[in-house]
Amino acid sequence: MPKKPSKSPAGKGPRTPARKPARVAAKRPTAAAKAISKAAPDLTQERIVRALETIAAHLSAQGNPAAEPESFERADAYVWHPDERLSAVPRVSRVELFLLKGVDRMRDILMENTERFAGGLPANNALLWGARGMGKSSLVKAAHASINADRKPADKLKLIEIHREDIETLPALMEQLRASSFRFIVFCDDLSFDGNDASYKSLKAVLEGGIEGRPENVILYATSNRRHLLAREMIENERSTAINPGEAVEEKVSLSDRFGLWLGFHRCSQDEYLAMVRGYCGHFGIKMDDEALEREALEWSTTRGSRSGRVAWQFVQELAGRLGVKLAGK
Repeated sequence: MPKKPSKSPAGKGPRTPARKPARVAAKRPTAAAKAISKAAPDLTQERIVRALETIAAHLSAQGNPAAEPESFERADAYVWHPDERLSAVPRVSRVELFLLKGVDRMRDILMENTERFAGGLPANNALLWGARGMGKSSLVKAAHASINADRKPADKLKLIEIHREDIETLPALMEQLRASSFRFIVFCDDLSFDGNDASYKSLKAVLEGGIEGRPENVILYATSNRRHLLAREMIENERSTAINPGEAVEEKVSLSDRFGLWLGFHRCSQDEYLAMVRGYCGHFGIKMDDEALEREALEWSTTRGSRSGRVAWQFVQELAGRLGVKLAGK
């Protein structure tokens, strides 16, 4: 049978099929987006070039040789910097060897060791430890000057100071000194280690135990207020917390064992303190009644709470300034 036409609502024509929703047309990139897209690779490439230039400049600065062997003829003392550069010190701050009082035994031992080293004979690294202000660093500088006093320029010892914070660069310094014909005292003042500082391990390898070892033309002198260069609480903490306390403590205190020469400095007596003051006054021409000098020197040490060579020198500076005397020759 023929199908009947479908009825439509009143007033309306025949029903038309529903249209499917049109697909959203993809947005075409605008001109600005095209420009950004095109510029992005250029910007990235520019950043990479700048980064490479910065790295190259940094490596170039680090790679420059710090000091050629012949440059050691310019001066007898140098300071080592962490960027592997040596700077000459035209005038070393020091006192004369004979002005150091109360350290006669340590002075004689260090001088003998230094003379042997200067003469090409075997000598030991030296650790000068003990009471503060008793002339440990002054003795090293005075011994260096005394040894060089009568030596020819080609035979003079060179003194190189390395700061405690730069100990990790010590192997780089040794590499530079190894090729030189001069002989060197590498000096580190107030050497000590705290907390989790592990740089002492590199120092141990340089002193003894490394494959290359210490260069034959280099000796290390260090000063410290601590006999084992480590804080007492560090050693006690190892004893209380380590699985094997004995091994942990041995590993830390073995650093000082790498110094073959230990020189202990102790607090001076009142007579030694007054001898230091009188020695300075006589050397620099400071004239004062001995009784008044003794009274003022003891009063000065009492206000400072200690007696030492440093306190004696500070009193002499005060006295010289008050009397209008210049400390020429220091």
